[in-house]
Amino acid sequence: MELRQLRYFLKAKELLNFTAAAHSLHISQSTLSQQIKQLEEELGISLFNRIGKRITLTEAGELFATYASQSVKNANDGLMLLNDLNDLNTGTIYIGVTYGLQHMLTQALMRFASAFPKINVQVLFGTSEDLIEKLYHLEFDLILVFNESTQEPAFKYHPLFDSPVTLVTSKTSPLSDRTSITLEEIAQLPLAITTKGNGLNHFIMKAFKESGLKSNIGIEVNDIPTILELVKTGQWHTILVQTSVNHKELVTIPIKGEKMVRTAMLISLKDAYEKKAVTKFYEQLMKI
Repeated sequence: MELRQLRYFLKAKELLNFTAAAHSLHISQSTLSQQIKQLEEELGISLFNRIGKRITLTEAGELFATYASQSVKNANDGLMLLNDLNDLNTGTIYIGVTYGLQHMLTQALMRFASAFPKINVQVLFGTSEDLIEKLYHLEFDLILVFNESTQEPAFKYHPLFDSPVTLVTSKTSPLSDRTSITLEEIAQLPLAITTKGNGLNHFIMKAFKESGLKSNIGIEVNDIPTILELVKTGQWHTILVQTSVNHKELVTIPIKGEKMVRTAMLISLKDAYEKKAVTKFYEQLMKI
């Protein structure tokens, strides 16, 4: 059963004349008659009584007309919806983001929402590990994370920028006027850091291990704002990517070392259909 056959049937029902219906549809009468005949054969029942040159609807035709009208309407509504989607008048994009890129995301969101107010944007914060897993299972259109691991063949990677890894301390700390610090010095400080499973936690522990140092980690929290509140008290310090910190009461001190930098990336699925709205969101991100 084809949509065009339903349209032909409904026009013939409306005009009760194959010749007039064919003329209205800009097709030949033979084409119209053939398509309606094929529809009747597929349904296994006649839709029209053919009495000479006159046609009338059968009981089956009357009943079937309601469903044919609904099918054509749904198809037209679907086409309009897809046109709206393509014209960015409707749709939803799903974004996963690690906390350290919150500021970047916020700027892009404001510009995107201003340019495309009818597009719904749903954002979920999480660890890089969790976000990558959810992206793989099609729960996001794209994710914003820090990533230095081996690249997966199923993903597309778009490096955005590099940001230094820093010691974060209170403005009242004796260290606050330092322009740099070593891991050896940090190993002596009481630390509050992100929990295991967080990409930054893995980065920090790997850095200490490769330097042959043992860290003084007293608190692990899976929420960076909470960690920053602890650091503000002056009792603890933490290690974060510089872009994660935007507080007047805190200072960031770059950590010495060639590997003390993280790469912010936009990651999406390589073979998945890319929504037009997602492409436009990319453009807003690249303006930062």
